[in-house]
Amino acid sequence: MKKEFDFWQDHSDTFLTMAYLYDRQEVIDKPDGYGSKTGDCGDTITIYLQIHNGCIKQLRFKLEGCLNTNACCNALAQLIEGKPLEKSWDITPSQLIDYLETLPSDHHHCAELTVGTYYLALASVKKE
Repeated sequence: MKKEFDFWQDHSDTFLTMAYLYDRQEVIDKPDGYGSKTGDCGDTITIYLQIHNGCIKQLRFKLEGCLNTNACCNALAQLIEGKPLEKSWDITPSQLIDYLETLPSDHHHCAELTVGTYYLALASVKKE
C-alpha cells in the first residue's frame, strides 16, 4: 500500500522555507534588469534585478501563482544573489529542483518558468 504524501512531514525544510518566504515579493523602483512571463499554467512572474559592481545585488519578484512557483523564485534568489553577472547565466531549472529537494515532479514547470523569466531580466541588463 502506498503511503499518502504528508505535505508538512514529507517536504524538505528548504522547500517549506522557500515556499512560505514572502520577503522578496516587492518591486524595485529602478531595476537594472526586468523580465515578465506567463507560463502555460497561468502563473505570471515579474523579476527585478539590482546590479552593483558587476554582481547581482538583489532579486525581487512579483508573482501571481502557486506556492511551488514562489518556492522556485526564492530558490533562484538564494542561488544567484551575490554572484557575478556573467556567471549568473549558468543557472538551470534542474539546479532549482535540486536545491528545493522536494518540488513535486508535476510542478517542475514552475522551475522552468522561473528560470525563463530570469533570463529575460538578465537579457535586459545594460552593460556597465
